[in-house]
Amino acid sequence: PIKRFDLDAAIIFSDILVIPQALGMSVEMIPGKGPTFVSPLNSPNDVKQLDHNVDVDDKLSYVYDAITLTRHKLEGRVPLIGFAGGPWTLMAYMIEGGGSQTMAKAKQWLYQYKNESHQLLQLLVDVTVQFLVGQVKAGAQLLQVFESHAGYLGSALFNEYSLQYLRDICKNVKEKLIEAKMEPVPMIVFARGAHYALQELANIGYDVISIDWTIDPKEARNKIGEHVTIQGNLDPCALYADKVELKQFTEQMIKSFGTQRHIANLGH
Repeated sequence: PIKRFDLDAAIIFSDILVIPQALGMSVEMIPGKGPTFVSPLNSPNDVKQLDHNVDVDDKLSYVYDAITLTRHKLEGRVPLIGFAGGPWTLMAYMIEGGGSQTMAKAKQWLYQYKNESHQLLQLLVDVTVQFLVGQVKAGAQLLQVFESHAGYLGSALFNEYSLQYLRDICKNVKEKLIEAKMEPVPMIVFARGAHYALQELANIGYDVISIDWTIDPKEARNKIGEHVTIQGNLDPCALYADKVELKQFTEQMIKSFGTQRHIANLGH
């Protein structure tokens, strides 16, 4: 795509479930269903079976190799974005075993196993931080954290089980890069469906907030403010429109965001 189109960046989309895999969980690709855990987490006792001392750089070295190779192939034409899933999203997949309409099993943990939920989320943060730092060392020039299941949480649950951990990822990644005598890279956070938390997300250290297509751009700008860049948010299905309409939709989106601190993108 970079050779065919005048795009602004490239992104490495390694599946977010590589982190649970690195922790020892087995994932299979089921036709018509997608990635599925062979043995999901059924109780807090199952968390003890995870590899709490995983060597992230060893287990996920193939991702780093892909980043380095891609960076070389890009030859400086555009920056390369690294990628990881948010802790709550990973936790939900690990408990549900795959996709879910309600995330009821995962949310059950938040009510019945509060301490264990925090412990699992902290483990995922620690591994994700190592993974993202490793991506930068391999050549990634920006990082994006996808909290794709944020919309399944209300404001209170999001603040307790997602927001603080997203903040810790950003803070710890930047600190570890400085410790390694490397320049911290810009970081993007995408919390799909978390309309209620835009103001909070704007104050946890990320340089860019990516928003989904259901949020009004002007409302997003009012809540996020002028100091953080916004990424988004054209409805992906607008790509089915004819070229004339698609151009109109895109121009309207850009106009709504204004000319400053906006990265035009699909809303996911």
